Amino acid sequence: MRFTNYLYDRWKTILLLAAGLATIEIFLLLYQISLFLHVYIVLVVFAAFLIGAFWEYQTKKNFYADTLGKLERLEEKYLIVEMMKTANMLEEEILCDILQETNKSMLEKVNEYKYIQEEYKDYIELWIHEIKLPIATSKMIIENNKNEITKSIEEEINEIEEYTEQALFYARSSYANKDYFVTKCNLKEIVNESIKRNKRTLINRKIGVRIEEVNQTIYTDPKWCSFILNQVVQNSIKYGKETGAEIYFTAEEKKNSVILSVGDNGIGMKREEAVRAFDKGFTGSNGRIGKKSTGIGLYLCKKLCDKLGLGIEFDSEENIGTEVRIIFPKNSYLDLSKVE
Repeated sequence: MRFTNYLYDRWKTILLLAAGLATIEIFLLLYQISLFLHVYIVLVVFAAFLIGAFWEYQTKKNFYADTLGKLERLEEKYLIVEMMKTANMLEEEILCDILQETNKSMLEKVNEYKYIQEEYKDYIELWIHEIKLPIATSKMIIENNKNEITKSIEEEINEIEEYTEQALFYARSSYANKDYFVTKCNLKEIVNESIKRNKRTLINRKIGVRIEEVNQTIYTDPKWCSFILNQVVQNSIKYGKETGAEIYFTAEEKKNSVILSVGDNGIGMKREEAVRAFDKGFTGSNGRIGKKSTGIGLYLCKKLCDKLGLGIEFDSEENIGTEVRIIFPKNSYLDLSKVE
């Protein structure tokens, strides 16, 4: 803000000053004071006002410029209260008090919603653990009563189980940093576990599996990594071809990372849609054709990869297939082999 604008905002004060000077001049005229003294008094009073106004302007300008500069550099804007300079004027003190009270109220409200969210998350986790029992019981009953009908029911039960697990990991995704433990893992074991989990579906749908060079050592949480990989595999199954479908796993070791590629020869996705594959709720045009897609799987994969410090890339072409690459950095975590 310029000084002229500052003065314009104080037009009432200037108007009162002019009225006061006019009153003084009237009284001076009654006493026949010389013209020089009249002019001198007006100039002195007006100069004193301008000097005072300019000093106040500079003080406020420096204070607000410093505050705005710090605000611009801060990532967490609400911390500006802690970064502000000590107030030297009443107006600045009032502003600081307002911001402190606002910040206090905001933190109280955030903590209130955080508590509600924690309660809801705990309920979801409890519900999921409780529902696992009837799912396991149903699968046991099906195992003891094999026929074409129970086979179809088992497929639906398996799908319910997968969605249940997805809900559990979704509930925990915001707190993944409290729930994961990085260990030394063999990539092939995680890949095999994913194939084993989907073995029956792969056999029933006659989907071929090809594994190439996935015996690398990685450092990650095997539970979370297995879930991410399982989501990718399930997508490949869901969007696979009716005949001749195939899923392949291959890994490449680079200087600073290990890249696991999981691909298929399924229906794929349009190039212009592939860039939105990790968006929450995005399914693409092929995902809306009788596939009951939720658009949560890949979104959750990206969210969990970010939490675990992993990279994830998506590449797809319609009627050609899809490839998802999971990137395991070598330098992000401690090499546990050195401390074993």
